[in-house]
Amino acid sequence: MFGDMMGMMGKLKETQQKVEETKKRLDTVTLEESSPENLVKVTITANREVKEIKIDDSLLEDKEQLEDYLILTVNKAIAKATQVNETELAAVAKDGMPNIPGMDSLFGK
Repeated sequence: MFGDMMGMMGKLKETQQKVEETKKRLDTVTLEESSPENLVKVTITANREVKEIKIDDSLLEDKEQLEDYLILTVNKAIAKATQVNETELAAVAKDGMPNIPGMDSLFGK
């Protein structure tokens, strides 16, 4: 029993390390999102850090439209990054979980 507990603790520690490594790797994964007509382009990391925003010159004359495009495009980029982030971290966590009876239903095994 004690050996099983130590094995589980080791596995959890290993999983925690893999999660941290995955978070660091996700800093290097970039995603792009564009507005309709590609007037605004946002580059974001999978950890949801905006790296670049490009704005077409035609939007500089219409402040309200520019604001709308920015909000729309940044929110879409954040949603895309969040999905990638959560999928990657969930996969690492699921693979590293020890076999604890009753936990399978929580992670969809």
